[in-house]
Amino acid sequence: MKSASNARSSEPSTGTGCLPEFAANDVTAGIDWARDDHAACIVDGRGRQAAATLTPHTSAGLRDLIGFLGRHGVGEVAIERPDGPVVDALLGAGLTVVVISPNQVKNLRGRYGSAGNKDDRFDAYVLADTLRTDRARLRPLVPDTQATTALRRACRARKDLVKHRVAAANQLRAHLRNILPGAVGLFKDIDSEISLAFLTRFDTQDRIDWLTPKRLGDWLAKQGYSGKVDPAVLHQRLLDAPRGATGEYAASQAAITASYVALLQTLVEQIKTLSTQIGHQLDTHADAHIFTSLPRSGTVRAARLLAEIGDCRARFPTPESLACLAGAAPSTRQSGKSRVVGFRWSCDKQLRDAVIDFAADSRHANPWAADLYNRARTRGHDHAHAARILARAWLTIIWHCWQDHLAYNPQNHQALQRLLKTQTEAA
Repeated sequence: MKSASNARSSEPSTGTGCLPEFAANDVTAGIDWARDDHAACIVDGRGRQAAATLTPHTSAGLRDLIGFLGRHGVGEVAIERPDGPVVDALLGAGLTVVVISPNQVKNLRGRYGSAGNKDDRFDAYVLADTLRTDRARLRPLVPDTQATTALRRACRARKDLVKHRVAAANQLRAHLRNILPGAVGLFKDIDSEISLAFLTRFDTQDRIDWLTPKRLGDWLAKQGYSGKVDPAVLHQRLLDAPRGATGEYAASQAAITASYVALLQTLVEQIKTLSTQIGHQLDTHADAHIFTSLPRSGTVRAARLLAEIGDCRARFPTPESLACLAGAAPSTRQSGKSRVVGFRWSCDKQLRDAVIDFAADSRHANPWAADLYNRARTRGHDHAHAARILARAWLTIIWHCWQDHLAYNPQNHQALQRLLKTQTEAA
């Protein structure tokens, strides 16, 4: 789930997805979510606190919270996060939920003369009163379907595991540089299946010294090694590398190596399992054909794009709203004669990461994307900036395909066809 308020500019707008001019029963509520308990505050139409409570994070506590809001006629609730049991309970009770980010709440405290200190009860009041006063700028939370929510959780979980795998691989590499340098650059990736198998069998310099080109070749054949690098070349790499630790000290350090190897094997296996699960979920999703049709989208990349954009079309009424939430559109700061266009820090980081990852790689398969990226680099932009420029252009295309439920068709991509025609005529 996401709040559409983050996808729009700060200027008031009209249309679907807006809050009514006045709150139901002239009351609004704010909830400061916490791990153990939740502070709730209700304010009336003049900004006066009408009621407040503190409920535990339990099933009974959530029922009491819903009852507390119902007794005071609350129809709208402001909260700092877009998901979780509290949000599910509020939506299940038919309440309108509005998300106000923690950064916004932090800045809003000064409006009420606060010293800026964090206080759950005061933050609940700030949320409730902001919902009362800033209604024109806020948008209700629009929930995605369960299929999209489940896919998003799977994609984010896989991304977290990949981060853990990279961290563990770096730790293993640093450990081996001191204990067994020859194993560091032996294969392309330290966390590959063949590399981990090698470290399991040859975890000390003494065991590596036993190897000959023939013995190494026989062992690689048993492991089903692809054979892209000749065993003699691999053996020479071991000979050229600095010698590692030997004797009892090497044996003691082998236990550390084994721990890192076991951790990496588990992470690699679980990443594969999640990737398979993501593929199954993507295959059954109604919007899968849109995102899998994009160049070099693959399975995981297409799933991430779908999951982070969501499936609620009303959330993004224009391509610009999607580009702003994804951080692909720059932020303009203007005062007097000064006008500065800079990087957009406030955005959905998960969405930006998914979009930039896709856009940066799309240039290898799409001539239009490559041309747009190369022209940005020619103007002096670095890779990250050029990728954001390309991402913004792609988001316009993705938005139209998404809104119309159509797969991307290069034949209907006019800018691409014009470029191909120009290149053909030039040749």
